[in-house]
Amino acid sequence: MKNVFVVSDNILSPLGPTSQLNFDALKKAKSGIQRHEDKKLCAAPFYASLLSKNETDQKTTSAPFTRFEQLLIYSISDALNKTKVDIQDKKTVLIVSSTKGNINLIETEPFSEKLRERTALFTSAQMIASHFSHPNKPVIVSNACISGLLALLTGYRLLLSGQYENAVVAGCDVITKFILSGFQSFLAVSALPCKPFDAARDGVTLGEGAATVVLSVQKKAQDNILLSGGSVTNDANHISGPSRTGEELAHAINNAMHSAGLGPKEIDFISAHGTATLYNDEMEAKAISLTGLEKVPVNSVKGNYGHTLGAAGLIESVMTIHSMKENIILPTQNFSRSGVSKPINICSILQPAELRNCLKTASGFGGCNAALIFRKI
Repeated sequence: MKNVFVVSDNILSPLGPTSQLNFDALKKAKSGIQRHEDKKLCAAPFYASLLSKNETDQKTTSAPFTRFEQLLIYSISDALNKTKVDIQDKKTVLIVSSTKGNINLIETEPFSEKLRERTALFTSAQMIASHFSHPNKPVIVSNACISGLLALLTGYRLLLSGQYENAVVAGCDVITKFILSGFQSFLAVSALPCKPFDAARDGVTLGEGAATVVLSVQKKAQDNILLSGGSVTNDANHISGPSRTGEELAHAINNAMHSAGLGPKEIDFISAHGTATLYNDEMEAKAISLTGLEKVPVNSVKGNYGHTLGAAGLIESVMTIHSMKENIILPTQNFSRSGVSKPINICSILQPAELRNCLKTASGFGGCNAALIFRKI
């Protein structure tokens, strides 16, 4: 089987415009989450991790691109600048991950066929592809909060199939009134910065950002981190409520380990979804326990970034990759006392560790689950 290498990456977030700046910020326990008073988003004050307009303007291109598209273009450009992978090569595929895209346009413009087309994710992806003179039809992945991981897994499978030699996988979501009010309608938004896996957790904090991961099977692009396996499953339980047993996420984890040729004892670290909702964290803890990984160090970076939706899987994968490169496990921000029923090894402090094989998990509305394995060689 071919090796699929992670050859470059980027994160653009309130913590910085590059992956390294983001990783350095997390090592210092910095968080992008702040209290905001923006009546265009919500009548009452709320906590979120939002990019400032000034910061966005400095890092993005001009019209005709929307803010969502501009953030993606910046992230992709930064990642490409660090590698020899050519996005104009026919053997390169562009994959775009998002849950909402340009949904904010419906808040300010009357409905029309033109607006319907402009809010379509494929329209954004095609415009981005054209900006980079990309020769192929871009691939769209939009599957709730596993979108980022599913996009990576899609790229991985396309490379293994031989259809392409490189994959540029990018994800982004920006927070809008539509998105914030939707999560609030579920009573799922915390009144304070979120507390993943903590006994006092009471909901998510939303965040925005963009991230890109470049994958390749080309020898000239090889690095020391592989994407070596993955799996997707579905709970078939409820449109917004996760499995109560964790069995379906556990199935995805077991499948991912099997596809990477690994067993539970060979997993060194787990980057969890860790949204800080009562049910998601409980379900993840059960899945970790069911797969025999209860002693493996676990973290969630939602307390640093908030839940960045279609970018979350990519942002958290990049932080996992940099953790592997530096052999450091990042702490779970705002965690103090476990509030899940299964005893799992939640990291609350920065700690050194020899990281060879790492698991990344995600779950989302509709019962979707994803698990990926990253390996250092």
